[in-house]
Amino acid sequence: MSAKPRARASRAPVRKAKPAGPRASMGDAAYEALFGAIEKGTLKPGARLREIELSEWVGASRTPIREALGRLEAEGLVTRDPSRGMVVAELDHGMVAELYVMREVLEGTAAALAARHASDAEIDALRELAQRDREAGDDAVRLARLNRHFHEAMFRCAHNRFLMRAVHALRQSMVLLGQTTLAVPGRPKTARAEHDAIVQAIARHDAEAASAAARAHIRAAYRARLGLMLEG
Repeated sequence: MSAKPRARASRAPVRKAKPAGPRASMGDAAYEALFGAIEKGTLKPGARLREIELSEWVGASRTPIREALGRLEAEGLVTRDPSRGMVVAELDHGMVAELYVMREVLEGTAAALAARHASDAEIDALRELAQRDREAGDDAVRLARLNRHFHEAMFRCAHNRFLMRAVHALRQSMVLLGQTTLAVPGRPKTARAEHDAIVQAIARHDAEAASAAARAHIRAAYRARLGLMLEG
């Protein structure tokens, strides 16, 4: 039997599962390996997930693989198909729309709270992240990483632990979206301008403007996402 999942997975194996620290279990390590493969698109939506193949592919026994799949199923990242068995979950157009609605709400709330609570040092850090974004050119992979760091920093600036929990839950589902919208021609330039507008509003401590800028940013990202979906 093949040592890798069949359905549209990369030929290169993921990094073998190793505990991240003395208290981490092999189940945790297997979870991180599989989550990372889904996030990077190595395991694509709809890919079949056979325990024995994943065990060989990841480099762990079937018990931690089963544990990892259980966690991923509880988080909605994998699901059981009546005919195919366990597969990576797929988002339909309606689910993507719902996801972006919630993202707009959370991002707008986070920006407004950041405008009220961010320190000068935190605002400087947001500016620095926006500057790194401008220096990244059109490298979609690097831009996606910097974009994630920018939004994570903005959420931290909100200083609301309950908001962070909600964001974490949403991010779990966002890994199923696939290719970054920053791969769409022209999107990196407009996204930079949108980030700048968010940072400027936060720096002015203008909560209403910050929320409006963040919401506009997510609506633009959703339009780009729809374009990618139609092309796909």
